[in-house]
Amino acid sequence: MRIDSSLFLRTSLACLTLAGTLAAQDWPRWGGKDPGRNMYSPMVGLPREFNPGKLKSGSQEVDLTAAKNVKWVARLGSQAYGNVSVAGGKVYIGTNNEYPRDPQHQGDRSVLLCFDEKTGDFLWQLVVPKLASGKVNDWENLGLLASPCVEGNRVYLVTSRCEVMCLDTEGMANGNDGEFQTEAQYVAGPGRPPAKISAKDADIIWRYDMMDELGVFPHNASNSSLIVVDDLIYACTSNGQDWTHVNIPSPHAPSLVAINKLTGKLAGEDDAGIGTRIFHGQWSSPSAGTVNGRPLIFFGGGDGFCYAFDAKPAKVDDTDFLKKVWWFDCNPPDRKVKDGKPIKYPAAEGPSEINATPVLWQNRIYVAVGQDPEHGEGVGNLLCLDPTKTGDVTQTAKIWNFDKINRTISTVSITPEGLLFINDFSGFVYCLDAHTGKLFWTHDMKAHMWGSTLVADGKVYTGDEDGDIVILAATKEKKVLFETNLGAPVYSTPIVANGVLYIASNTHLYALQDAGRQATVQLSQPGK
Repeated sequence: MRIDSSLFLRTSLACLTLAGTLAAQDWPRWGGKDPGRNMYSPMVGLPREFNPGKLKSGSQEVDLTAAKNVKWVARLGSQAYGNVSVAGGKVYIGTNNEYPRDPQHQGDRSVLLCFDEKTGDFLWQLVVPKLASGKVNDWENLGLLASPCVEGNRVYLVTSRCEVMCLDTEGMANGNDGEFQTEAQYVAGPGRPPAKISAKDADIIWRYDMMDELGVFPHNASNSSLIVVDDLIYACTSNGQDWTHVNIPSPHAPSLVAINKLTGKLAGEDDAGIGTRIFHGQWSSPSAGTVNGRPLIFFGGGDGFCYAFDAKPAKVDDTDFLKKVWWFDCNPPDRKVKDGKPIKYPAAEGPSEINATPVLWQNRIYVAVGQDPEHGEGVGNLLCLDPTKTGDVTQTAKIWNFDKINRTISTVSITPEGLLFINDFSGFVYCLDAHTGKLFWTHDMKAHMWGSTLVADGKVYTGDEDGDIVILAATKEKKVLFETNLGAPVYSTPIVANGVLYIASNTHLYALQDAGRQATVQLSQPGK
């Protein structure tokens, strides 16, 4: 029997290429590569347990002597709410400036850090000065809240100054590119002497100031994890109330905008008029998907409505609008009126806005309501909606709802088999049937939960305000696989990229990898 050596070689190379493809999968934005924002990864071979090590006495340095399955640890600031993005060999996360990387920049700042994916070495940072208006727009010490969105050699993000910004993934290491050439003044802050810029600084390509350009008034903080579709970036403007918690300074400003990713120019704004109905603030992130051949952008409003907008702006008179396709009131009538009297926001039994991200999965939208964590606990509502209808679909689009959940700012995770997981602010993890809304189990973390669940490798990863991390089985029967504590609050959501699990506490970012298993991408993905 003769063997064609060239065919054998070609086949072997193809198999090697396929294996490399299967083993590699970045997480370039909130929700990974899925524009529907499902917090699910097909990676298998992930850690089933880990020992995070301990802080060395009198310092914030982690002693990894007794650590297990820890690839590397990076020091953050003192508050890290932002979620990790990984792409192109780099890891990005937002934090504050409690641990300055540059002695030029002291005191309260927001910071985007960029690390080397393999080693955890610090590469560069974006330093964002605080707004002069203070905590009404830019709460002290919160840091950068939004997850970066990476596409090619560009990083797109919303800063704590309510700007949409485009950065070079290489920072200043490859020179100062783009139209924006005043990084030295930007990082120093208005009215201050320009800073000295080095290869460890961010290279700003362009900047769009939503406060100046749109007249929006962010309440306490700006936060939107951007999504890019073709040449457009979609962003929540964070428009909200002022310090009185009664007045909306900019009721006619947009809540959702589209910006050209190449030029940084406004391409469209929503036509929903949400600003006049905002309960408090707006911090939801948009998702995207195609329904019945129609590209749509899904958005959770500060008025408690879930919206779908046409992804392509349409010109009306002299303005380009993102036209609303449908809208659904996620607050049931009994959350608005009791005994004939309106229930006043933010009452525990009353209505809420949407802070979570709407998730598109199997031609269904999943979204839950909640409030600013400062308002405490209260009743919630998790909904499954039919996104194929148009107009006011409050009476027609609901497939099911689960009103036993408490307020939440968390986004759902759904397995290919249809198991849905979600946290609420009261500290409960829920497992439901994504098709019917049937509750299978709950798990009490006994502490407030800000972040979302991540589902991967048959496991549910999540953390809480006490710093506890739990790994649960992603099954209909509840099973706790592992628990540990990171020694600082966990406000963000675990993510996985290229076989590595990333979990951030307030003070440290842990890159976790199972040394005894080979991580790959699961080929069979039912329901995808």
